Amino acid sequence: MIDNATSIISLFERAEDFSKTNIELYKLNVTKTSAEVISSIVASLAIFSMVALSLLIINIGLAFWIGKLLNDTFYGFFVIGGFYAIFALLLFIFRNHWIKNPLSESIIRKMLKK
Repeated sequence: MIDNATSIISLFERAEDFSKTNIELYKLNVTKTSAEVISSIVASLAIFSMVALSLLIINIGLAFWIGKLLNDTFYGFFVIGGFYAIFALLLFIFRNHWIKNPLSESIIRKMLKK
């Protein structure tokens, strides 16, 4: 009888160790996945910042050039502003298809990657 009780106690101790190890493994996997997603987002933001700054400078130059062609500088800025207003409207209309769904799928893919 004592052997059975010892075996059961040993079994419970092993089950407890197993569950603690599984919890620790889960925490490590969540930490790794979170770090990958966050680092990916930070890298994307850095690239986005550089592209946005470049586009800003190019757009200012383009606005001055178009304004020179139209014989008044502010016309160039109106043309560029109108272009971005149309682009913003299209982006608003197709935001789920162009931005939300691909971004969600990308984050989910990264989170579920093993």
